Amino acid sequence: MRKIVLPLLASLALASPALANETRVEARGGVIWSNGTSEDTWGGAVGYDFDLGQTTFAGLEFSGDKIGTEGTKVAFGATGRLGVKAGTGTALYGTGGYTTEACDACEGQWHLGAGVEQKISGPFYVKAEYRHFFKNDVVADGDALVGGVGVKF
Repeated sequence: MRKIVLPLLASLALASPALANETRVEARGGVIWSNGTSEDTWGGAVGYDFDLGQTTFAGLEFSGDKIGTEGTKVAFGATGRLGVKAGTGTALYGTGGYTTEACDACEGQWHLGAGVEQKISGPFYVKAEYRHFFKNDVVADGDALVGGVGVKF
């Protein structure tokens, strides 16, 4: 009995459906730039993706990201995403949402972006994502390019 149940449980734990109806947790890092300067950025996110059909999905994500320079703090974000399943284990998506202020003298910003996510093995994936942060009364436009690694369950 153990010879049947343990391999079955292991295969269920490693199986990952086709990119949606899943919770995901990821770590990410990259570069953010604005006004001719750039800084490193790193953080993490937790999200959930919902199937909208066989080839489309929507999702929600909550994140915390830190710019790697003095005087900044963790900026928290709430982001929606809408995408297509573009092949076995590949997803292309657009994002939009709001990120809180990254420093005491800053203001939060709306953002839009796009990304690609690729399943690499079992529940693990890698991703690349671009985001544009829109100007407000205090903060200039900014851009970020990040890469991430995550797990789905």
